[in-house]
Amino acid sequence: MKNSGQLSRRGLLAVAGFAGLAALSGCGGGEGAEGPADLSKKRKGAMDEYGVGDQFTAAGPLSFSILHNNMPTYPMKDSWLFWKEITRRTKVTFEPTAVPASDYEKKRSLMIGAGDVPWIIPKTYHPQETAFVSSGALLPVSEYTGLMPNFTAKVKAWGLEGELDSIRQSDGRFYLLPGLHEKVRHGYSLALRTDVLERLGLKLPGTWDEVYDVLKAIKEEYPDRYPFSDRWSVPTYPAGSLLSYLSKTYGTKAGWDYDNVTFDTTARKYVFTGAMDEYRRLLEYLRKLCAEKLLDPESFTQTDDEAVQKLLSEKSFAISANPQELVQNYRYNLSEQVEGATIEMIPVPVGPAGRAVRGSRLENGLLISSAALKSDSFVALMQFVDWLWYSDAGQEFGKYGVQGVTYSRSGPGRYRVADGIGLMGTPAGAPKDLQKDYGFSNGVFAYGGSWALVSSSFAPDEKKFADAMARRPLRPVEPAHPLRAEEQEQAALWDTPLKDHVAQNTLKFALGKRPLAEWDSYVAELKSRNMDRYVDLHNQAYERFQREKG
Repeated sequence: MKNSGQLSRRGLLAVAGFAGLAALSGCGGGEGAEGPADLSKKRKGAMDEYGVGDQFTAAGPLSFSILHNNMPTYPMKDSWLFWKEITRRTKVTFEPTAVPASDYEKKRSLMIGAGDVPWIIPKTYHPQETAFVSSGALLPVSEYTGLMPNFTAKVKAWGLEGELDSIRQSDGRFYLLPGLHEKVRHGYSLALRTDVLERLGLKLPGTWDEVYDVLKAIKEEYPDRYPFSDRWSVPTYPAGSLLSYLSKTYGTKAGWDYDNVTFDTTARKYVFTGAMDEYRRLLEYLRKLCAEKLLDPESFTQTDDEAVQKLLSEKSFAISANPQELVQNYRYNLSEQVEGATIEMIPVPVGPAGRAVRGSRLENGLLISSAALKSDSFVALMQFVDWLWYSDAGQEFGKYGVQGVTYSRSGPGRYRVADGIGLMGTPAGAPKDLQKDYGFSNGVFAYGGSWALVSSSFAPDEKKFADAMARRPLRPVEPAHPLRAEEQEQAALWDTPLKDHVAQNTLKFALGKRPLAEWDSYVAELKSRNMDRYVDLHNQAYERFQREKG
């Protein structure tokens, strides 16, 4: 069916604005893409007047298919209030295809490859979308953000243009609608037994040098123990969490954050991460901790349970943490087993790179199937996506639900889940659960937003940590360097062998199984594995993008 209505003045302005943005970014409709003028035939159910802060309500009933990442902790239910309320407010009914979280990425890839995927494809992390761009299976969403006033307003207000540039493909367009954050949310750091520090007359450390001093003092008191025994090594990456937050303070990337290339802001080019002087200095620090028996060498190989048990049995006094683990695991279990024990997660210690921290304000996001563009309800789809995932009201709804039913609000950022309803285990023993029984705070629908909304559900410990980290300056976002399809194929052949060699030698250097005097030999080994050619590919892509961007 075709909508016989005409574009409103606001609709025409939105389309004109989109066309202007496309021209400024150097991105046209592209081969096979439909230009803005064609959208007048695709407005079934769309609102003629839709802008920032407006409630999206379709002109008539619509249904949109969605791939649903089905979490084992809150499996999808047809009875969720979320489904009913979304239809009541917007006249849109979801048609979900539920896929178990454990199989989500594989199933998503198969469905996209087969051309049989729902229109809305959430829970996608950049650069996972890159593999599907050349097939034409995905909508180049950057061409249609003019239909999304809340998305574009947040990008402008929060200065996210650079972050969006970082996810553009070689054609200059981006295919992922990411979650947008006002501020970077940092989640991991070091936790220390504060009662032990107080007894030894020690202060909470603020730098990595002070961490060393504190661990040294604990070692003197307990010479038969390792002061620091860490977790999050199995099965993904040895000491993945520790290396991740430590590397941020050394001006490089490691652990969970490791990537083979890092942008050198002084040289204005990409360099190989695992061969950086900063990476070597990071390893020197780790080696010192291990050599002086301040860091348990099993930290790189043990399971999480083994690391936590050492903390609880006082075989260690420091461990990597996130706010949830701090409260629900370490603090609770220590209080049950060790009288008077207290533990606190500190802001990430400052390192040689200074107080500035690296982090992205983009989160996982949505892909839109290119098949949606053929529908006469395409404009309504984009308006709906904009309202649910990017408007203040939609984000609040996705996180907390229905005011007066599942939550109450007493002011900006001041939310209270209704009596008898729990959220992530708080309060313990609540008869109902906001995620399991109502479908809200679901990772498919609730992410990103203002700092007031994001931090509103933080426990006191997490809020204290997050506020401290949010006050630190951010390093510039690395510039875009999208590879063309043939470059991606070549880079993929080199990427894993290089990463594996870095990971293996990171462990050897830290544990002293390979002396750091062999650093030059290690770099030569990386060169023999095509390190220079790999970096050259990324620098060519960076320079090309800069030229084409104009």
